[in-house]
Amino acid sequence: MAFPARRMRRLRGSDALRRLVADTAITTDDLVAPLFVREGIDEPAPVASLPGVVQHTVDSLVAEAKHLASLHIPALILFGVPAHKDAAGSGASDPDGIVQVALRELRSAVGDDIALMADLCLDEYTDHGHCGLLRQDGSVDNDSTLERYAEAAVAQADAGAAVVAPSGMMDGQVAAIRAALDGAGHGETAILAYSAKYASALYGPFRDAADVRISGGGDRKSYQQDWRRSAAEAVTEARLDVAEGADMVMVKPAVTYLDVLAAVREEVGVPVAAYHVSGEYSMVQAAAERGWIDADAVMFEQLTAIKRAGASFVLTYFSARVAELLGA
Repeated sequence: MAFPARRMRRLRGSDALRRLVADTAITTDDLVAPLFVREGIDEPAPVASLPGVVQHTVDSLVAEAKHLASLHIPALILFGVPAHKDAAGSGASDPDGIVQVALRELRSAVGDDIALMADLCLDEYTDHGHCGLLRQDGSVDNDSTLERYAEAAVAQADAGAAVVAPSGMMDGQVAAIRAALDGAGHGETAILAYSAKYASALYGPFRDAADVRISGGGDRKSYQQDWRRSAAEAVTEARLDVAEGADMVMVKPAVTYLDVLAAVREEVGVPVAAYHVSGEYSMVQAAAERGWIDADAVMFEQLTAIKRAGASFVLTYFSARVAELLGA
């Protein structure tokens, strides 16, 4: 008896055949490594909730960037952990702030061997943990925050960032940053907009790594997207960012928002990034530590799913591990 489906099974018969007909594969070129640099420490500090991830010193950061470049990983994205925070997030735009210092050292050490991206937000620098300036009633002042984002963008570009990545989900943030960069002579600095960033419960380990605590036990649900909304809202956000001058857009988180990622990919004509976030990474690591799953196998399965859904590239804490295995 003939079974039409047998044709598909015949193509699964060996690893060589499966690789030959595969539609999607993760490569080193798909990876962006998120890195943390902390002010005022003498040696890298492990992040307990992110196994294998550390808060770097500037020196260890440079060494890690060189290692990533040797693995042919094309980009890293930098997050700063300042020694002092204030209500205005002054360190985000201070020429001597930790990210600006680190960017200058990285630019000197690696040049264009690896693209330097910088997260552009205030939450790592504010004493209240929000992504913007606050009004007297504790709500985020969108328009005043845009001025701070513009200042931070210019500071990051001055220090050597090839890409600035606004992540605060403020209305008009891309337009304000593009105007500021162009006005400061940084017309070639690209913008990667966190266009569809959800108020997710999966960011806890990241907040440990970035030393971020939202005051009063608050949250960011008033300005980050509601995960109960359809992908149509994310598409609208992405289109607005592209219209304002974004060179690339992002969906965050990744694995739990593959439908959103696919929808955005279909509707915009710029590269689409996906952030495989800290909680997604840490759940894999925690289950593997208990012997419940094979971390490497799940890692590749998840990252391939993200690519299959339409991601042009993926920000993931697994970047070095993936590149090492692919190069083995």
